Amino acid sequence: MKSILCLALLATSAFALDYPRVIFSDDFAADGFGKAWGHYKSSSVVKGGVLVGITAPESDHAAVDVIRIAPETDLEVSVKFQLVSDQAKGFNIWLDDKDYKGSHAGHICSISVNPKAVVVADAKAGTFSNDIYARKKTTPPTLTAEDKANMLKWTKSTPTTVSLKEWHTLTVRTQNDVVETSIDGKVVSTFQSPGVAHDHKTVVSITTNRVDVIYDDFSIKGVAK
Repeated sequence: MKSILCLALLATSAFALDYPRVIFSDDFAADGFGKAWGHYKSSSVVKGGVLVGITAPESDHAAVDVIRIAPETDLEVSVKFQLVSDQAKGFNIWLDDKDYKGSHAGHICSISVNPKAVVVADAKAGTFSNDIYARKKTTPPTLTAEDKANMLKWTKSTPTTVSLKEWHTLTVRTQNDVVETSIDGKVVSTFQSPGVAHDHKTVVSITTNRVDVIYDDFSIKGVAK
C-alpha cells in the first residue's frame, strides 16, 4: 500500500496553485470552428466531434489554431489528443503574447509532444528572442556560440512514449517561472525558465506538425481572482 501511495504522489502535480476559473473550453461537438477560434496557415477542420489538425502539403508553416484571451500570468491548458498514425509528428501548445515585441510573433513558451518526447522551450529568452531569431534566419545563419548555448539552456527535452491510436490527455500548467507538463495525469516534465513568468499571456494555440493528430476537450483555465 505504501509503494502504491508513493507512485500516486509522484504522478500528481506539485503546484500549490489551483485553476478553477474556466477561461475557454471547446468539446468540438458541433461541426466547424466556433467564432472564438483564429487560424494561421491552417487547414484544420472540426468534424465528427474532434478537431482534426491539418497542415496543407504546400504550406511553409505548421497549422496554427488560436484562441486569444485577456492577459493572464498563470494558466492551465488541457487537451485530449490522439496520434492516429505513424505519420503524426506531434503538436505544440504555445503560450504567447500578441502585444509583446521582444520575440518573434510574441512567442513566450512552447510545449511540444511527439511520440518519443516532450520538449519545453522558453521562446522569449531562447530561440525566438528577436536577436537570436534574426541571426538564425540570416543566410547563412550567424548564430554566436552564446546564442547556441542559450537555445540549449532554455529548452528541455524529456524522453517519453506516447502510444499511437489511443487517446491521451495533455495538461500544461504554469506557476511563476515554472511550466509543468503532464500526460494522462502523470507529470513528465518540470521546467524553470524566466520567460515562463511573462505576465501577459494573451494567446493559446495548438500547432499541428503536419497531419494525423486529432484533438478533443480543449480548455484554458486560470487561477482564482
